Amino acid sequence: MIPVGPAHAELLAAMHARCFPDDPWDAQAMREILAMPGSFGFLDERGFAIGYAAADSCDLVTIGVLPEARRKGAGRALLEALCAEAKRRGAAAVVLEVAESNAAARNFYAKMGFSVEGFRKNYYREGGSALLMRRTI
Repeated sequence: MIPVGPAHAELLAAMHARCFPDDPWDAQAMREILAMPGSFGFLDERGFAIGYAAADSCDLVTIGVLPEARRKGAGRALLEALCAEAKRRGAAAVVLEVAESNAAARNFYAKMGFSVEGFRKNYYREGGSALLMRRTI
C-alpha cells in the first residue's frame, strides 16, 4: 500500500471514475483534498482510501475498490490501513457518510465495526440521504 498525496491526483481521479462512474471526482478535486492539512490516504492496484484527521476524529472522505477487485478483501485492507493511520495521528474514531440506499456499503461498514450515529436528509447532489456512521479506533 502506498501513501498518497497531491502528486497522485490524476491516478486517484481515474480510479475514482472507475469506482463511481455516476459521480466521479476530477484530479483538481483530489489535489485540493490531499493538499489540506490533516489529509492522508493509501492506494494499491485494487483501490484507494482517503481520510482527513482533525483533533480526535477522522473523516473517511472516500474509499473505492475497482470493480474487478471487489469482494476480495481490498476494501477491508484499505479501511484498516486508514483506521490505523488515523489512530497514529491521534484520532479516537473514524466517521463517514454513506448513502442510505447503498445496502452493500452499509453492510460492509457494519461488518467493519461502524454503527449508525445519525441521518443527513438530502445529503447528496441528486437528493439522496446519508447515514452518518462511526467507529471507535
